[in-house]
Amino acid sequence: MGSPGTTDPSSARSSSAAELLGSPYTGYVYSYPHKTAYRPLDPEPALTDVWRGRDLSALFLYLHIPFCEMRCGFCNLFTRTGAPAELVGRYLDALERQARAVREAIPDARFAVAAVGGGTPTYLDAPELERLFDIAADVMGADLDAIPLSVETSPATATPERLKVLAARGTTRVSIGVQSFDDAEARAVGRPQRRADVEAALAAIRDTAVPILNIDLIYGIDGQTRAGWLASIDAALAWRPEEVYLYPLYVRPLTGLGRRAVTRADWDIDRLALYRAGRDHLREAGYEQVSMRMFRRADAPRDADVGSESDYSCQRDGMIGLGCGARSYTGDLHYSFDYAVGIGEVRAIIDDYVTLDRDAFTRARVGCRLDAGERRRRFLLTSLLQVDGLAAADYRAAFGTDAAADFAAELTPAAEAGLLTVSASGVRLTEEGLAWSDAIGPALFSPETAALMHGYHPR
Repeated sequence: MGSPGTTDPSSARSSSAAELLGSPYTGYVYSYPHKTAYRPLDPEPALTDVWRGRDLSALFLYLHIPFCEMRCGFCNLFTRTGAPAELVGRYLDALERQARAVREAIPDARFAVAAVGGGTPTYLDAPELERLFDIAADVMGADLDAIPLSVETSPATATPERLKVLAARGTTRVSIGVQSFDDAEARAVGRPQRRADVEAALAAIRDTAVPILNIDLIYGIDGQTRAGWLASIDAALAWRPEEVYLYPLYVRPLTGLGRRAVTRADWDIDRLALYRAGRDHLREAGYEQVSMRMFRRADAPRDADVGSESDYSCQRDGMIGLGCGARSYTGDLHYSFDYAVGIGEVRAIIDDYVTLDRDAFTRARVGCRLDAGERRRRFLLTSLLQVDGLAAADYRAAFGTDAAADFAAELTPAAEAGLLTVSASGVRLTEEGLAWSDAIGPALFSPETAALMHGYHPR
């Protein structure tokens, strides 16, 4: 608090940000454009044409497993619960058909990094995981022993048998969604779990000696106090994770919380205060901030230390996604399958996916084309929301123009509000700007993409 007669600088900056942006929690920008901007492609382009002439030497391979043992109340990911073994088998059959079709269409693809997400990939049992990695390695040609490989898991499915497969197949990073070490807080977000089970899962992960452990935590839970929030962070730090992600709680349509929760008027204030407390606590514990969400232990290995010496760049290189919840992208086309959140719609999309023949996987079906302006905007967004920001030289090398000039109308008000700085070296968020990342990102969406997203009917 400022002393009488003075103004607290952080409070003043938050006030300026609120006047410019409204709520600091508009939406998490993990990709641009978001899948809600995707539409059916007509005509559906052949993958051979989509990827013709691209640099295929350093791609990202992503495999999506849309199954979970339970669906958390905050979750809007593409996943379903309670999938029987027969459906899982059929899904892997379809994934292999897709992989073979994609490999035939893009035979020269080489991968610099790989990830398996969901859903919960470790919903698969050990033999099913072996098959999944065989598809990545033997069909797609990914050298999993030589590149960074990240796999997501959960406290309920991080069993020694499954983790043994992950370690043996070259996994360099395991990310576990703990969310809270307090059982009551976990129940409040629709995630019934016991701390004893969480600790057992973390012990099992550490026993594998996978180089990087990431723990996800959530703040803004109903009833969560500052002391309780810091206690959860301390419980995570007891395992010396190489990475910690701090996520603000969102209440989204068609989720468990979205069907019953009432947002508190002071929620934004609470979440900002908890974010700052968690950020400062992690810094004091020796963690470096990478983005609003990501914190890395200062002495932790980087991907290049545990995989290849690749210089894969999200801004420059492409992604090939396998699975009906995965997206793929080149410079000017992002594509995927249909998108939904509601339980019935997700199940219908999965049920359709497992029936597709090999020919159906040779074309891009649903997606979004990026013109030159959108490609510039994506580069700006994916760079600016990191602590290091956007390097002017990198942007100029990619597009031959200056980002500050290209986006002056959007960047100038944010700079005047103290949220970012513009210099000859580039554009960077200030500390206050990082706190407002979830408002700054959406504010930089183009009117065309924003209209497509608003035109999407949640289902």
